[in-house]
Amino acid sequence: MRCPYCGNLDDKVLESRTIVNGESIRRRRECLGCGYRFTSYERIDEKPFMVVKRDQRRQPFDRAKLEKGIERALEKRPISTSLIEQISNDIEDLAVKKGKESREISTADLGELVLEKLYEIDKVAYIRFASVYRHFENLDEFITEVKNIEKRGIKK
Repeated sequence: MRCPYCGNLDDKVLESRTIVNGESIRRRRECLGCGYRFTSYERIDEKPFMVVKRDQRRQPFDRAKLEKGIERALEKRPISTSLIEQISNDIEDLAVKKGKESREISTADLGELVLEKLYEIDKVAYIRFASVYRHFENLDEFITEVKNIEKRGIKK
């Protein structure tokens, strides 16, 4: 595996972990040239997992796009990069489980999975993501969502 930092081809595997019900392997590696640690994933190459857009177009699931949306919501929040990666892993696992039979998931279902995770982690990030995902048109919709968070918080 080529080191993303220095380009060296020699590395050692520090840890291997099975994810997505045994359909994927996550490996932590260390470059023997520069000591940089990085993560690689091994997945079975099969029919791609698809995302069904609102207009019924289908696109291959793009983990980078998922991470980018989560990172934007968590921008300038006290959340580590490793936690963002873990959130992305969890959402990807849940999405694959949810769309197991059809090998696809709707953007609505995927967005709800992200919202559930963000709600658990950071309420500000939840509101940020919800404001884009739910297309808030005015201040009243935004205020209603904040009040819903307050109501949920009281029930716990």
